[in-house]
This record gives sequence, structure tokens and C-alpha cells, in this order.
Amino acid sequence: MSEWVHTGYAQRLHFGPGAVGDIATIVKEIGGRRVLLVTTEGRLASDAGRAIVSRLGRTLASTFSGVTSHVPTTAVQAAVRQSRLDAVDSIVSFGGGSCIDLGKAVCFFTEQEAGTPGTSYVDRPVLPHVSIPTTYSGAELTPFFGMTDQATKRKTGAGGPTIAPIAAIYDPELTLSTPVAVSAETGMNALAHGVECVYSPSRTPEAEAIALEAIHTISGALPLVVDDPASLAARTAMLAGAALAARCLHNATMGVHHGLSQLVGGRTGIPHGLANAIVLPHALRFNADAVPDAVARIGRALGDEFDPAGAIERLRERVGLAGRLSDCGVTDEDIDAVVRQVGGHNLIALNPKPVTEADARAILEAAF
Repeated sequence: MSEWVHTGYAQRLHFGPGAVGDIATIVKEIGGRRVLLVTTEGRLASDAGRAIVSRLGRTLASTFSGVTSHVPTTAVQAAVRQSRLDAVDSIVSFGGGSCIDLGKAVCFFTEQEAGTPGTSYVDRPVLPHVSIPTTYSGAELTPFFGMTDQATKRKTGAGGPTIAPIAAIYDPELTLSTPVAVSAETGMNALAHGVECVYSPSRTPEAEAIALEAIHTISGALPLVVDDPASLAARTAMLAGAALAARCLHNATMGVHHGLSQLVGGRTGIPHGLANAIVLPHALRFNADAVPDAVARIGRALGDEFDPAGAIERLRERVGLAGRLSDCGVTDEDIDAVVRQVGGHNLIALNPKPVTEADARAILEAAF
């Protein structure tokens, strides 16, 4: 890291129990007068969803509740059409990573249609976005999103400097109803963000420091959430760790682990966090010889300097997640299909050492 450029996005983070109560004020601060609320049917019908709708009041111009896992392109198209017809000027996303990613996709394609896509950190978004996460995915702060073509079963992404939400509301009370399995899966995804940041070739000193603290916080808090999902203290600690893991992504790139997890998820429908949990230790072992010092720092943050991959496997087992892709419905044919998609994948190309198809197959077979 002798040379680096660190970018700080214009973002305000609101953290704490009850923080969502300020949603109307936050929307007013960003200039929102005709809001599109992006969420799932379940979240919309929940007590929290009804409260958000009530607090937004007359500024809520439209609601899109057709979000599903892995963000199908058909859902993106429908949401963009709805936002255009209802002439919205801002987005509020409420839910997990798929809700937030779909909200970011609406922002992205609206800018593309307007012919004014953001290209610099000083540009302002066409549609300012307030994200309200209920899981630990990290999507709530990042300027990129993923979506899946259901015909080809391929997950791709896009984004830019103006696609990062301009504000995020971290309210631990909203995570209390998140199922334990979803908490465990997305918590492991957050952990993986920290891990890949620490060995990212493009990381900055600040990003690495935040990532290491995220790893330490998450590895301690996630088991507590699983043991007692109703503990607000555990939920608050875990959400803080997830916020750190999201923040470090601003100045680091992901690598082979996230690339393979995206491809496996798009191909098979396995939850992204679960794919992360299973693939992560094997990707870490693959990269270890190229970035030994970074791997040692990851190990110290996990509490096991000499076997960080083993520490991740023990954490995954501790929170009750499957350890094999084959246990989650992934087949040999799926592995073959994913390996064929490795060449030219944007994240895999940014890994700290080159990844051939044979390398990708070896990682996936170790996780299989």
C-alpha cells in the first residue's frame, strides 16, 4: 500500500435502536418528495413496514414489493417502469440485500435512461436512496448491485459512484424479526467482506483497518445472535460489525471468493450468504501463499493467527450452517457451469493472484 487513493462518498449513517423513527426527516433532508418504497411483501405487511409507510405519509408516491432473492432482471425492469410512471424522485429500500440491490438498480437504470450516469465521486445521484437494512449483507452502503438473468442463470452486476445510498438507517430493532438462518448466512457474508478487503490489492489503510475490526466484531457477535436472536445487545453489536464490513468495501475490491459465490448463487439459487460461508475458507487457503501477511492479520482478528480458514469453518459450524455445497442442492453439473463462467468475471479478475478455470474448480470441489 505504498500508493493509494481513498474515496469518501457523501453518506450519512443513522445507527441505534429506534433510528427508523426519523425516516421522514431523513427523506426530507435528501430532498425526497415522491418516494418509491422498495421491499418484499412480507416486510411491507410487517408492523415495521406499516410504520414506515405511515411515517413517510404523503411523500410515499409508490411502493414496489415484488423483491425476490438474487434480484431477477424481470423485477428490476418492473420496478424501473413503476418508478418512471409514478415520477418518483427518491428511493427508500427496506429489507435485506436483495431489496437494497433492487433499489440501487432502479437508481442506476434511471440515470442511464436520463443520459446522466454518475462518473465521479463529486457527482450527485439522480435518485437519492435511503437504505434500511434488516440483514447484514452490506448492500446498504455500497455503490454496486447484483441481478440475475433467469434465462441464463447468470448473476451480473453494475453500479457507479452515484449509486451508493446517500443515507442508511441501522436500527437493530428491525433485525429482531430476521430469521436465525438468514442472520447466520448474511453475517457470514459480512465476515467475508472483511476478509476479502484485507487482502484486496486495491485496499487503502483505512479500509483494511475497518475490515479487521469488522472481522473481530462479527466473529464475536454472530454466535450471540444465533444463541439468543431476541437479544437487542447481540443484534446491536452484530449490526455494528456489518456496518463496518459494508464501509470497508468503498475502498477495496472483492476477489475469487465473492466472484464464485455470485456465480453459484445465480446458477443454483442458493442464498448468497450461505454460498459465502461455504466457499470462504477454501478461497482463503487458495490465496494464502500470495498474501501471507494479510492472512495472518485476518487470523489474529479471528483469534487464530495460524489457521484462519479453520477458524472460519468453526464459526460457520457454530452458527449452524451447512458445510458443503452438495448439501445445499448444488450438483456436479452446476460446478461445471460455474467454472465455464469464470473467465472474464470482474471480481475474479481482481483477485490477489490469477485464477484459472482449474483453480476455480479446485476451490469449488473442495467446498463441494
